Amino acid sequence: MNDPIQDLKEKNMLTTQQLNNIEQLQKECETHDHLQLKLNWELLRSRGTDQLDFLHYENGELVAFLGLYAFGSTVEVCGMVHPSKRRRGHFQHLFQLGMEKVKQNGYKKILLNAPAGSDTAKAFLSKQGAEYAFSEHQMQWQERLLEATDGILLRQATVEDYDMRVRISVTAFGLDEEDARLMESETLGDNTELLMIVVDKRTVGKIRVSREEGQAWIYGFSILPEYQGKGIGRKVLRRVIKEQNLAGYSVHLEVETKNDHALGLYESVGFKAVHAQDYYTYQLIPSK
Repeated sequence: MNDPIQDLKEKNMLTTQQLNNIEQLQKECETHDHLQLKLNWELLRSRGTDQLDFLHYENGELVAFLGLYAFGSTVEVCGMVHPSKRRRGHFQHLFQLGMEKVKQNGYKKILLNAPAGSDTAKAFLSKQGAEYAFSEHQMQWQERLLEATDGILLRQATVEDYDMRVRISVTAFGLDEEDARLMESETLGDNTELLMIVVDKRTVGKIRVSREEGQAWIYGFSILPEYQGKGIGRKVLRRVIKEQNLAGYSVHLEVETKNDHALGLYESVGFKAVHAQDYYTYQLIPSK
């Protein structure tokens, strides 16, 4: 049997220089367009391979980028082009390469992600025949006094938690089991921790925290349906916010705008929407 760690090391990862180039291009695009791109840096920095990323250079400068981010059988697509290099077909070319990779990998659902305020992105998506699906708020915690928390325990997840993590993803997020198992098998980045939520010695949920450049991001926060509505979620958020805030991080998360229950929960502990991302579904044209 092959050593999975050794196999991972032998794959071609994005270089530090490439990551720096992507980050610089992102800053230039965001400054010019007055918006925020979602490039899933937690995944980007922990790539096991560069085959899901497409970069176009001119004279040694990165001018266009497109990334594929797989979540089970669903793949999210996001990219950007330098403001001075647009309308030259660069992104269309990278998009075609990306869709070929989507076909090869057999993803069942394609979501194209764009900042809600980007008219350029909307025009491109409309041209591709993509259809609007939903929007997502990026929220940031606003400094405020938080009540003390008791009655909950947050512990590091172990391999023995795998089946429970799958069960939580299936019942709380509505994922099918195959997707849940794929997602729970993914390797976490170095700056990410997965915590299990324990109440009365029973594991009832999970939450993931990723730290990057002074920011702590909350992902995958979910509680088993039978334990929802008991105030557990609010306690968990208060605990995580306090710990990350004391460690010097600003605290952020993402939530679908149509999820009124989650929005209300996050707002009740001090989160405020600061950016929005739109998601569009895209259908590949079958090969003839």
